[in-house]
Amino acid sequence: MNSIQRNVTSRRSLLVSSAAATTAAALIAMARPSKLVAAAETSPGWIDAHVHVWSPDTTKYPIGPDFKISDMQPPSFLPGELLSHSKPANGARIVLVQMSFYQYDHSFLLEVTKSHPGVFAGVGIVDYRNNDLVERMKALADEGIRGFRLHSTGDAKNWNADPGMNTLWKTCGEQGLAVCPLINPNEIQFVDMLCQKFPETTVVVDHFARIGVSGTVDVKSLDRLCRLSRFPNTFVKTSAFYALGGKTAPYDDLLPMIRRVYESFGPDRMMWGSDCPYQVQDDHTYESSVALIRDRADFLSDSEKQSILRDTAAKVFFYQYGW
Repeated sequence: MNSIQRNVTSRRSLLVSSAAATTAAALIAMARPSKLVAAAETSPGWIDAHVHVWSPDTTKYPIGPDFKISDMQPPSFLPGELLSHSKPANGARIVLVQMSFYQYDHSFLLEVTKSHPGVFAGVGIVDYRNNDLVERMKALADEGIRGFRLHSTGDAKNWNADPGMNTLWKTCGEQGLAVCPLINPNEIQFVDMLCQKFPETTVVVDHFARIGVSGTVDVKSLDRLCRLSRFPNTFVKTSAFYALGGKTAPYDDLLPMIRRVYESFGPDRMMWGSDCPYQVQDDHTYESSVALIRDRADFLSDSEKQSILRDTAAKVFFYQYGW
């Protein structure tokens, strides 16, 4: 069982549970590839910074050799189904994160992003141990990939010393790409080490580093997460509410953690994400995820809510490169 396959098993235990948006046509070109430039706002709708999609057609889009069709639960989650949830909640643009079933084959994700120009951005997955790592990252970026996800399966303690991992972080910093670590609370320290080594690299921590997945928010882990705010290029995804704390809408028990992150990072370094399709399973809904920030976080001003629900993700994931 490889690292990505183990992550799917881990996810089940830890996280159970047209193109009518206006095309963002007026993107501002970057003077230097290592700098982020905000996308021009052509739509008032929100940006969902974390969604997975996959197809039931495993002939056209084969899953990786380490997976079985029975691993695909639900059997599919297509863009049309996603938009049926997001559009009624004022969703305009979406960041698609490569689904583990496909491993390093981005065919489906890239087809979706290219068929909905300006609506979707992509976060990919690469094998940081491969000799052609840099070439592969640049090739994917040329096709619209804006960042690369890291899965920790207990190996994060080795990341700081791993030459390939160092190359990945260095290349992301040079090329204006984001590193997106999916880690557990006890692994925040290892991301901290790499942030110290590569302070120019944009880092987007997924799902509060899974703080609260056990049912309670550990204060020491939250302290470690908030210490990452000393790195100005580090962001936090305010996401996966269905999987954290009490795991029951309206998720008000998560508001103290959200406020603490807000006080440390500020709204300009927080971005909301649903983590669909998992957010729309069982008794959870897309609207309840949006509503926690939009309606229930009364410590946020309207402009701060806009930052978390749209503007932060726009400047990190919707921009052009100048290689």
